[in-house]
Amino acid sequence: MEVAMAGIEQGNGGPGSYMGQRGRVSELAHLHVPYSRSFPKMTEDTSQQHQQQLMMLDREDNRSAFDYDCERVVINVSGLRFETQLKTLNQFPDTLLGNSQKRNRYYDPLRNEYFFDRNRPSFDAILYFYQSGGRLRRPVNVPIDVFSEEIRFYELGEEAIEKYRDDEGFIKEEVKVLPENEFQRKLHGSRVIAIISVCVILLSIVIFCVETLPHFRRYKVVNSSLGNTTYGQVIEEDDIPQFGEPFFIIETICIVWFTFELMVRFASSPEKLGFFKNIMNSIDIVAIIPYFITLGTVIADDSRSNQAMSLAILRVIRLVRVFRIFKLSRHFKGLQILGQTLKASVRELGLLVFFLFISVILFSSAVYFAEADSTKSHFDSIPSAFWWAVVTMTTVGYGDMRPVTVWGKLVGSLCAIAGVLTIALPVPVIVSNFNYFYHRETESEDKQTYVHVQSCPSYRDGGKKNSLVSASRVSEASEVDLATEGHFLMQDQPQQQASNQSTKQNHAGKLQAQQNSSSRGNTTACFETDV
Repeated sequence: MEVAMAGIEQGNGGPGSYMGQRGRVSELAHLHVPYSRSFPKMTEDTSQQHQQQLMMLDREDNRSAFDYDCERVVINVSGLRFETQLKTLNQFPDTLLGNSQKRNRYYDPLRNEYFFDRNRPSFDAILYFYQSGGRLRRPVNVPIDVFSEEIRFYELGEEAIEKYRDDEGFIKEEVKVLPENEFQRKLHGSRVIAIISVCVILLSIVIFCVETLPHFRRYKVVNSSLGNTTYGQVIEEDDIPQFGEPFFIIETICIVWFTFELMVRFASSPEKLGFFKNIMNSIDIVAIIPYFITLGTVIADDSRSNQAMSLAILRVIRLVRVFRIFKLSRHFKGLQILGQTLKASVRELGLLVFFLFISVILFSSAVYFAEADSTKSHFDSIPSAFWWAVVTMTTVGYGDMRPVTVWGKLVGSLCAIAGVLTIALPVPVIVSNFNYFYHRETESEDKQTYVHVQSCPSYRDGGKKNSLVSASRVSEASEVDLATEGHFLMQDQPQQQASNQSTKQNHAGKLQAQQNSSSRGNTTACFETDV
């Protein structure tokens, strides 16, 4: 027996190695007959039971050294237990559950499970992330902020977060670069400039509206002539401002401030090229350009050169001035939320416009031919019916154009129903995007510091002996260096004399190890006897 055991140790790498332990069990299985004969006092039932146990151990010997990946792992999330395989978690070694050293902090050796005091509904999606090979789907009953926190806790990575945000339909947020220069920092965080800017913007908008009142309009007398012949005088509205007018003076003051603000913002910007790519800065530039064009037009009017062209330019420029109202979006979160919602809903808005375009052509053509035989028809052509189709589909109904025949009214009814359905389909998506951006902004303003309850790390009592120890868990804790993960070994078993009593104890220890292995999964129990 000693020679056989020595051969096993030499041929399989020694008793401390993985193959050595397996070879030792295999040899013990082959020595079943002489081993059972050396104990004649054993009953027949005990001998049969012992033979069955050794046959099970011999089947375990046929397993590959890498079969430990198929070991089942129990994960307890706030009392809700999940089971999966190690190879499922090992697909993502950089995550918390995929890295043995990281997840070992939450291992409970007494229950042979990992315990996490985290949100339970979220873990269904977290586990599905490992099972599906990287697909991340948020459960419906889990809020966005809670699920995002769970993603960060389990360390799924930035790539998984980006995919999750893309699937949810969120736009990618750009990282803002803060200025490094001390002078730029002072200008960047100024609040006085922002308050004055809001007041100047409001004043400019008020002037833009008030100067169109009939009481403040200016008129001029123009000679109506054709060639060298004068036919009389005509009174026309004077669109060209004068330097001494109060409205022009106030407008000049506002433009001076807008120009100063734009220059200060450009000076404090850490990225000069990116400054012009910002949509808000583009609005600021558009807000001040009309004044300088108007100023050039006034100078041209004084020189009496190309007056007709100057008036045409002025009318267009006065319309462009209305874009100053968008400067308020820099200082008000509500307008920013609306802009972000429209930007995130570009696809849905495009579908809405596309559906309206098809429906307008379809119903305008139908109503034109339905009303073609009527002398009271309001539809002279298909393009003239476009306006009626748009007004009907949007449920506005001005009443300036309407069908008068039975077939025309039937087409109008179908047009109204189609308009309601067409507009109602993309609206929930747009509302969902608005709610997301609104709650994100409000939560960031009222943000509080929440300290999440941390799972307590588990520690093993190193003083206990003669107990079954999970080799994978102990190796992760760097307390005991065993052969491979998932195999339970008998440690520090005392050597005893060759007697019937010691043999029964060894058999009892082996039977207990096999029972534990059957309850825990695929395990191997090793024992040794002295003959």
